Amino acid sequence: MKLRQKVIFLAITPLILALCTIALFVRHQAITLAQQQRDTIQQAWLASKEAELKHYVDLATRSVAHLVDSGKRDQATLDEAKRILSTLSYGDDGYFFVYDFQGNSLMHPRQPELVGRNLWEMRDVNGEPTIQRLLERAKAGGGLQRYIWAKPSINKSAPKLGYVVPIGNWGWMLGTGIYLDDVDAALAKIDAQQSRNIQGTMLWIALLAIVSALVVASSGLALNISELRVADAKLKVLAQRVVESQEQERARLSRDLHDGISQWLVSIKLQIEAGVIRLGGDAAQQQKARASFEHTAGQLNDVLGEVRRISHNLRPAILDDLGLAAALDHLAHEATQNSALPVRFIARGVTDGLPDVANTVLFRIAQEALTNIERHAGARQVDITLAREHNNVTLTIADDGAGFDAASVAIHPKRGIGLRNMMERMDAIGGQLAITSSAAGTSVQAAAPLPTKPSKGARS
Repeated sequence: MKLRQKVIFLAITPLILALCTIALFVRHQAITLAQQQRDTIQQAWLASKEAELKHYVDLATRSVAHLVDSGKRDQATLDEAKRILSTLSYGDDGYFFVYDFQGNSLMHPRQPELVGRNLWEMRDVNGEPTIQRLLERAKAGGGLQRYIWAKPSINKSAPKLGYVVPIGNWGWMLGTGIYLDDVDAALAKIDAQQSRNIQGTMLWIALLAIVSALVVASSGLALNISELRVADAKLKVLAQRVVESQEQERARLSRDLHDGISQWLVSIKLQIEAGVIRLGGDAAQQQKARASFEHTAGQLNDVLGEVRRISHNLRPAILDDLGLAAALDHLAHEATQNSALPVRFIARGVTDGLPDVANTVLFRIAQEALTNIERHAGARQVDITLAREHNNVTLTIADDGAGFDAASVAIHPKRGIGLRNMMERMDAIGGQLAITSSAAGTSVQAAAPLPTKPSKGARS
C-alpha cells in the first residue's frame, strides 16, 4: 500500500469507527427509550382499563343493589338480578358473568351453554385453574385477575383482564373483563413503528458514513492529483537544474582544460620539438636543449598538479581513502592556501559510519559554503566543525562575515542556487539543513543521520 493510500485509509478508518460507535450508541439509546415508552404506554393503558373495569363493576352492583339490599333470596329475586346483569353489556366482547362460590355458572350472556355447569376444575391452555383463581380473588374481597378465556368476537382464546367482586349475601361472584389482545396489537404496532424509526436512523448514519468516506477519498484523490502536479513541476525544475549544473561543470572543465592544461601541453610540445632540434647541434645547442628539457619537466609537474586539482574538485581521493574528517581538513588547508581567508577545521568525537553518499554530500556542502563565503561574505575567519551528536553527524560551517537574508535568497528565482542545491542534497539522504545569518555572521549546519544498526536477534 502506498503512502498516500495509507494516509487516506488512516483518515477514513477513524471516521468510520466513530460513526459506527455513534450508531451503536444511538441504537442502544433508541431501543432503551422505545422500551421505556412501551412500558409507560402499557402501564397507562392498563391503568385506564383497570379503572374502566372498576366503574363497570360498580355500575353492575348498583344495578342490582336494590335487590340485594331487600334481603330476599327467593328464586324470582335471583332471576331478576340475573336478567338485569345479562342486559348490561358494552360492545361485542364486554359482558358480565355470575358464579356461585362452588364454581357453578349462574349467568353468562355470551356463552349460555356454560350456564348450570360446574366449572371448578376448568383449566386454560396453560393448565391454570381459571374459575378457582377468580373465586379466590372474589373471596379475598375482589380485585383484578389475569386469565385466558374465549373471545366471543373471534371464537378464540385470548388473554383477559378480569375484575370480580363478591355478592356476599347471596354467595355470588360478579365479574367482567376486557380482552388484552387489542392492547398487545396496539403495542406491537408501536414496536414496529419504533423499529422502523431505528432502522431509518441507522440507514441515515450509514449513508452519512458512506458520503463522508467518499468525501475524504475524493479529497485525498484531489490532493494526490495536486501533489502529483506539484511534484511533476518540481521534478521538471530539478531536472533542468541538473542539466544546467552538468553544463556548468562541463564548461568549467572545458575552461580548465583549454586555458590551463591544453596551453601548457602545447608549450611543452613546442619546447620538446625545439630541444630535439638543438640536440643535433654543437655543444652550446645541446646545453640549451638540456635546459629546455629541464624547464619542460617542471611544466609537466605543474600540469600534473593541475590534473590532481581538477580530479580533487570532481571527487577527492582522500575522501575514499581516509574519510570525511581528513577530506575536510585537507579542504580547509587548501582554502587557506588559495585565499587570504584562514579556515580552521575541528573534529569532535568519532564521525565514522556514514555511507559514502552522505560523506560526499557533506563534503560538497562544505565546498559550496566555502565558495559562497569567499565570494560574498567578506569574512575574516571561518570555522568548520564535524561532530557526532546522538544518532547524527553534524557539519557546521560558521563565518564572521556580513550575513544575508536567507529566506529571501532561498525563494529568489535567480539567486540562491547553491543554497537550494544544499537543501536538495540533504533531502536526498534524509538529513536536515539549517542556515542562520545575521550581521554578526552566518552558520550553515548540516545533520546527516547515521544508519541504524540491526538488532542482535535480527537475521542477516
